[in-house]
Amino acid sequence: MCVAACLAVAPASAFEIFGLKLFEDQSEEDAAAVIADPQPYTVVVTVNATGAVESAVRNASALVADQNEPASGAAGLLAKARGDYRRIVAALYNEGYYGGTASIRVGGVEAANLAPDVNLPDPVDVAIVVDPGPQFRFNSVNIVNQALPTSDPYDYVEPPVHAGFGAGEIAKSSVILRAEQLALEAWRQQGYAKAVIVTRDVVADHATTTVDVTITVNPGPKAAFGAVTVSGTETLDPEFVRRQTGLTEGEEYDPDELALAQKRLDRLEVFRAARLEAGDAVGADGLLPYNLIVQELPGRRFGVGATYSTIDGLGVEAFHLWRNLFGQAERLRLDARVASIAYPIDTAEFDYFFGGTFTKPGIFTPDTDLVAAVSAERTIYPTFTETSASGRVGLTHILSDQITIEGGAQFELSRFDDDFGTRDFKTVGLYAGATLDFRDDSVDPTEGWYGQVNLEPFYELNYGNAGAKLTVEGRTYFGFGEDDPFVLAGRLKAGALLGPDLSEIPPDKLFFAGGGGSVRGYGFKSIGVDDGSGIITGGRYLLEASLEARVKVTQDIGVVGFVDGGYVAADVFPALTDLRVGAGVGVRYYTGLGPIRADFAIPLNKRPGDPDYALYVGIGQSF
Repeated sequence: MCVAACLAVAPASAFEIFGLKLFEDQSEEDAAAVIADPQPYTVVVTVNATGAVESAVRNASALVADQNEPASGAAGLLAKARGDYRRIVAALYNEGYYGGTASIRVGGVEAANLAPDVNLPDPVDVAIVVDPGPQFRFNSVNIVNQALPTSDPYDYVEPPVHAGFGAGEIAKSSVILRAEQLALEAWRQQGYAKAVIVTRDVVADHATTTVDVTITVNPGPKAAFGAVTVSGTETLDPEFVRRQTGLTEGEEYDPDELALAQKRLDRLEVFRAARLEAGDAVGADGLLPYNLIVQELPGRRFGVGATYSTIDGLGVEAFHLWRNLFGQAERLRLDARVASIAYPIDTAEFDYFFGGTFTKPGIFTPDTDLVAAVSAERTIYPTFTETSASGRVGLTHILSDQITIEGGAQFELSRFDDDFGTRDFKTVGLYAGATLDFRDDSVDPTEGWYGQVNLEPFYELNYGNAGAKLTVEGRTYFGFGEDDPFVLAGRLKAGALLGPDLSEIPPDKLFFAGGGGSVRGYGFKSIGVDDGSGIITGGRYLLEASLEARVKVTQDIGVVGFVDGGYVAADVFPALTDLRVGAGVGVRYYTGLGPIRADFAIPLNKRPGDPDYALYVGIGQSF
């Protein structure tokens, strides 16, 4: 029997592997980083195995990863080679191979035997030869002081056996480390904040190719949250920052509450960094104090952007954001936009928007924000022109990472020019909405679903009419293949409006369809209701659907095929012959901020006045 032996000529030990100190000593590679004559090299890898083992060795080797770039002299090359011994040990241990041998020969000589100042050919041949030996499996696995199972679903932690930590399973080093993490997490979820691994015994028997593992846990005392002190604030109120964590002194320790506190701090958008550090020990009173260390962001931020489509023209926009206006992370954002810029330039055809939004976080709870907004705009749509000023004030509450609700009051003063003539409206009302976002990514989702519902009851003062508008939208995503290179996405949106005659309802309350976020290939809000006499208005009912197939051709480039459909109805849904359908193709360039989108669409059943095609450019998937 022997403690899990490392590979031949490799300078790392098994305790370095399981103690997560694989690359702790990087002095050789750091020393080789000084300026030196470039040392080009060619590398050949031979692994006496195929499949996962061969891939693991190749992926672990820095010599292989950097072979297209010359090393920093002979010393840099040898430092990289010596580091590869450790990396290959780790890779083989992670695949369950504890008795292999490895050789890294530089110019025909074992790298471990060469001096850093050796003269090497230019380029020099590097040969990596690895014999992984037999694969080991777990014989006995034992966790001393393992937490008892809990009936609370929020505190449930996957048992280590479900992660491959069981007799007969492949003895991967990563499985052992994962078992330790799960053993600690199980205690911490039950309130034992200072649970630690006391000992870790890993013994490999080369005669039987088995591994015995004993992990001993010390859970420590049960803890509750103690006082939270705040340091690093400059203009922020420390008491407000502490309150925004939502941590209550005396409440049982829960790592989920810590994670939620971190998210609450991040949502404030005022910190460059915010970190909660636990005290060294649980006090005699059972409380564990915390220190919240923060670094504030600058008080101001601004940005610019642009959009373009062949139908709606160019749009430019800018914003200015003030953070922490009064010491409690209040935000004021001003937005301005000029759109529908086309050639030849005609300012009379431009759309204008200016607005401001004030947000006061933590108004009642750490998860509730007060939001007030005012705006003024003049927008020319295909079917009407709007000149208006509006405002709203309400609350937004985050129930969870996936669910947000909002509600409040709003008003609007507006003038509309359309086929009914020029009409003025004064509207007051309420709004309420809920968003459920269970997608894996909000910018480039590959699986999950998204739902949103909005209700707006209102009263129009000039005509003395009451009404209510309801909109429901759902999206779903299905990814296929490794890393989801193929994604099928679907979207369905429906709306209904109860109220008086269409001529007495503000057009912006009615439903229209068409445009980049609706039915591509048609002008924005160009699909409405034709009363038979040539008058085009919005409708009481809306139904839209989109289907999109997304394919990643390379890591950075993707192609898309899509079809959109939708129609608007006055009082009853029209026949399917009135359904407007657009179809097209697109390309995606994937960046760290999300995919850059370009879509080309044509209307399949165009009407007089509809464009022959449309091009849309933006950031993020279309839905």
